[in-house]
Amino acid sequence: MSGPRVTGPDARAAEGIRVGQQIRDLRKAKGLTIAALAGRIDRSVGYVSQIERNLSELSIPDLKRVAEALEVQISWFFHPTAAVPPAERDYIVRRGNRRRLSLTGIGVTEELLSPSLGGASELVLTRIPPHSTTGEEFVTRKAEESGLVLQGRMGLWVKDRYFLLEEGDSFCLRPEESHRVANPGDVECVVVWVITPPVY
Repeated sequence: MSGPRVTGPDARAAEGIRVGQQIRDLRKAKGLTIAALAGRIDRSVGYVSQIERNLSELSIPDLKRVAEALEVQISWFFHPTAAVPPAERDYIVRRGNRRRLSLTGIGVTEELLSPSLGGASELVLTRIPPHSTTGEEFVTRKAEESGLVLQGRMGLWVKDRYFLLEEGDSFCLRPEESHRVANPGDVECVVVWVITPPVY
């Protein structure tokens, strides 16, 4: 049973705190300093710092610039948390309350399964349509990445090696290992990733 819902000015303040925390967590996950983010949105370091600490109001145009700078859709900051019981907020992500991380390739979607990016790792669900790819470019991240193919088939390139994974197969990539993935099959490929530390 959830507690009473916050309404009025207190609700707006709570929402501001949540947005500020999300900006900070996402910035850190992407390895950006406050100065780097400030430069990308053409604002002062002090302004970004105050936003992250909920000491300054954030306009929609500035939030759009922040979203672009952090490479997420602006809807990232407006996922429906109002219906989430306070006791669940830091622990549980219900299926209908996932945040979309990005849209890459042709119809490829990624959803955050972790409650936030503030922890030591993140859990991500990737859906790759048949005969699609997350991109032709190899990706190199400063994080360990492991995954489990829940449905379909996944082609995995690690440096100069290629692996074909079937449903139920799992994998692990060390930090800095360049890789890319694709779906060579006729059904949607669904993969759960564990990334440590968060990189989005």
